Amino acid sequence: MSILNREFYKKNTLDVAKNLLGCKIFRKINNEILSGTIVETEAYMQDDPACHAFNGYTQRSATLFKQAGIAYVYLIYGMYYCLNFVTEAEGTAGAVLIRALNMPNANGPGKLCRELKIDKSLNEADVTNKKSGLWVEKGITVPPENIVTTTRIGIKKAADYPWRFYIKDNKFVSKL
Repeated sequence: MSILNREFYKKNTLDVAKNLLGCKIFRKINNEILSGTIVETEAYMQDDPACHAFNGYTQRSATLFKQAGIAYVYLIYGMYYCLNFVTEAEGTAGAVLIRALNMPNANGPGKLCRELKIDKSLNEADVTNKKSGLWVEKGITVPPENIVTTTRIGIKKAADYPWRFYIKDNKFVSKL
């Protein structure tokens, strides 16, 4: 398999969210490598009220405006980390939230971060480079007819946007 390059992420966030389905995330900790296939994603863009960058550039949203292909990791509810990959051209905020992997106990953004031992120390990690300890490789190609498009979950603002994508009939997709 080959690592996804920066150009892969420098595209429209909705396209990247769909194209990440079937790709594999790898997390190296010491000599151990954890991995799983991405089965569910959600897209967030600058003009989206649910995006951390909706109100412009702030300390919290700064990572979203940086180069595509880096991780955006943040804490929710004071206890769960969420993993996103920055998209779009530098200066335009966008990211894809990784919601679920094809592994037990990784069906939800907080759960998958716990399983892969992802925390705030990986914020801005270059996911196009193995040396970062967190990277993504091309996996299986998911045909368009096997991608379900639906509304996002777990948010209040802009929850009606059809920006959640998952692999049809996959048992690891997060529950509503």
